[in-house]
Amino acid sequence: MTLSPAEEMACIELVELVTEFLEGALSPEDRERFEKHVALCKGCAAYVLQIRKTIEASSALKGEGLSSKTQAELLRAFRDFCKDR
Repeated sequence: MTLSPAEEMACIELVELVTEFLEGALSPEDRERFEKHVALCKGCAAYVLQIRKTIEASSALKGEGLSSKTQAELLRAFRDFCKDR
């Protein structure tokens, strides 16, 4: 299926949809648009690979080795970071 320019996915849209893509939650139409964009855009292909690798690496981490104080500090830093965005 050939997509019109209006149907093609922009890089910013791909970034917004990457989680749904990796979870298999995109509609068939959006999945096709996503995959076509990744096939044509080296920057977005690299981004999707980075997200996959980050998920793989973080899933191997265990929080049990952190003290409760360190866990609280990390959570506070993350919340502050998200609040500022």
